[in-house]
Amino acid sequence: MRRPCLALHLTAALLLSSPFHLAHAVPAAAASAATPLVIGESFVIDSQALKEKRHMNVYMARAWDTPPDAPLPVLYMPDGGVAEDFLHVAGLLQVSVANGTMRPFMLVGMQNTQRRRDLTGPTDSSEDRKIAPVVGGASAYRAFIRDELMPEVKRRYRTTGETAIIGESLAGLFVVETYLLEPQLFDHYLAFDPSLWWNHGALPRQAAALLAKGKPGKHSLYLASSSEAGIAVEVQRLSQVLEKQAPPGLQWHQEKMPEESHGTIYHPAALKAFRALFKAQEAAKP
Repeated sequence: MRRPCLALHLTAALLLSSPFHLAHAVPAAAASAATPLVIGESFVIDSQALKEKRHMNVYMARAWDTPPDAPLPVLYMPDGGVAEDFLHVAGLLQVSVANGTMRPFMLVGMQNTQRRRDLTGPTDSSEDRKIAPVVGGASAYRAFIRDELMPEVKRRYRTTGETAIIGESLAGLFVVETYLLEPQLFDHYLAFDPSLWWNHGALPRQAAALLAKGKPGKHSLYLASSSEAGIAVEVQRLSQVLEKQAPPGLQWHQEKMPEESHGTIYHPAALKAFRALFKAQEAAKP
């Protein structure tokens, strides 16, 4: 009694697998066209200070309850191109704000054109000059940030007036140099594995005199160093100066991270720094 039923199933299977049936099969739905993944926005400044056009990348890290028009503090970042440090720092901001370990912030990434030119100060070292055709442009880069970029950010976006700058390696050198030479430019300075060996370690050696000239103000300076011996020793030298004569109003911290290399320190150091400097504000108790 079961054979006719089995035969019917086999016949149907053969028909479905026949060339005639396959030729008339309904085609699968066409794949949808890919669209760009947008996580922020960009703009270009035609810089007079640098005599070139500079590309900026912007990301808003808002909490779920942050109003879309609420003003945000601004974190400025050299090495801020999409192929540089912008994406991983933007991601760290997003998850840190979302999980409540830091408060909302705006990230402004400054994409490089000639990194070693812009992030280095003057040098008397012939070895330093070998790293790029042109070095020593930090003063012009600082003028670009102060006189062109910061006013443009204020014009385009709602900001609180609170500012910070973050950088690693040569960008960390620029962060430290900016604090020592022009401390009023930012409220918070975050420097990870700063290349303080530059110009025979001039900045740590000059730090005491530069700090003595600086105007008092409320600032924070977060230093982190990896297992890179040539950098760690210079960061320690700067920290020893700060221990003796940190100016009134400066909150500073040195984070030693010997488990990290020069190539791995940025992300874990930024995580620690964000939690230390930019703690989320506690909700008011009813």
